Amino acid sequence: MNTIQQNMIGQSSALMAALDHLSSLATIDRPVLILGERGTGKELAAERLHFLSPRWSSVFVKINCGAITETLLESELFGHEAGAFTGATKQHIGRFERADKGTLFLDEVGTMSLRLQEKLLRLIEYGEFERVGGSKTLQVDVRIIAATNADLPKLADAGEFRWDLLDRMTFDVVRLPPLRERQDDITELAQHFAVKMVAELGWPFFQGFSETALKSLKTHSWPGNIRELKNVVERSVYRWGDQETPVQSVVINPFHTFNQSDHSETANRRDEHSTSAPTAETEMTKSKDRVWPADLRQQLHDIEYDWLVSALKKSNQSQKAAAQLLSLSYDQMRSLMRKHRLRTRSVRCS
Repeated sequence: MNTIQQNMIGQSSALMAALDHLSSLATIDRPVLILGERGTGKELAAERLHFLSPRWSSVFVKINCGAITETLLESELFGHEAGAFTGATKQHIGRFERADKGTLFLDEVGTMSLRLQEKLLRLIEYGEFERVGGSKTLQVDVRIIAATNADLPKLADAGEFRWDLLDRMTFDVVRLPPLRERQDDITELAQHFAVKMVAELGWPFFQGFSETALKSLKTHSWPGNIRELKNVVERSVYRWGDQETPVQSVVINPFHTFNQSDHSETANRRDEHSTSAPTAETEMTKSKDRVWPADLRQQLHDIEYDWLVSALKKSNQSQKAAAQLLSLSYDQMRSLMRKHRLRTRSVRCS
């Protein structure tokens, strides 16, 4: 139980309200529907509900209904007899039988076909079902926890989800808040994921995030929620690569780096026509070709990168000289070099 509680990280009022709601439903042996966007932790919430319930000592079985075809899903849920279909060489015990006396978590339940919804309705109402290809009625005692990010009432109005199943499956509904509603939890979550990544990399200690990095984390909208945050933090720690300084740069879009190899070539072509860095007039001319909407932070990041590359080229790869060209201190120059993952290369004398 403690492991599950530790995984539900955060102290924001939105999360606390959802966890309190889950806790209040733990001892009531009825079906529960968990609503939440992708990456909000619906499976963790279902596990928490199970381990806080009187069924905690029995099995917790889970299945993603949206990841399996209808035929295979029916077999996975209800099992099948030998010879039920081509390739069914032996009897298969389904998830409902395996979850007897415990809890079955049905993720993405909104993708289930109407035919399977009818079988699920019968099981919820009477605890009865038959295996695919079988005639023997089996009885199980299973608590069902379902989850979805779909609008089930809307699907029911459209005839794509059974209203009677929706009624039986929703003794109560728990909504998990998206990360954008949990601003107070972002720093704690990011620190948690970073510490785990540092341990995986074999580093002795995590130095933390700079104020700039934390601001980037807190201002992003996080459409992928906690799952996206975890990926961004792990990627940023890995790419930062410096065990002795706080992470200065957050890499939200990994695809952007595919274009960064072109920056030095762009700088070289620019220097063939001019010995100075780009002028304000040149940048204003470029604005005519800009595409809107734009990611301003990313654009500024790219411009900063270009100036660094140009200054290093002009100074013959001397960080100290480049810092002077850019009116920076040597420490500021080193920090920007780390931020953009730049390394000076040795220059051969002819």
